[in-house]
Amino acid sequence: MLKLFALFTVVPLVELALLLKLGSLIGVFDTILLIVFTGAAGAILARTAGIQCLFTVRRQLQSGIFPADELCSGLLILIAGAFLITPGLITDCAGFSLLVPAVRSVIIKKLRASLGKKMAGARIVYTDHG
Repeated sequence: MLKLFALFTVVPLVELALLLKLGSLIGVFDTILLIVFTGAAGAILARTAGIQCLFTVRRQLQSGIFPADELCSGLLILIAGAFLITPGLITDCAGFSLLVPAVRSVIIKKLRASLGKKMAGARIVYTDHG
């Protein structure tokens, strides 16, 4: 609950404060141009990375390989695109960093480790209702 509160309240407030500060430093028009440029550039980059990821998924499936890492990478690219079309400096930095393959691979490794720990302690109970 606290994480959602921070995500939807604190982050936008910090973004707004940074945009206001930037606007006072470089001017409102330049700040708006920067927001539009990063949004457009981010959308193009995310689309390109997403298409590359899709081709890799298709190639791996045709080779009989389950593309688990590529599917995770595709999800992170989708999140990057959402961050990049959201006006703000923090979300832009997060979005552009998610478009870097090395950053995505580190995140995927951490997610795998975290899920592995959660699954190691999990129990599966089968009940036959037949």
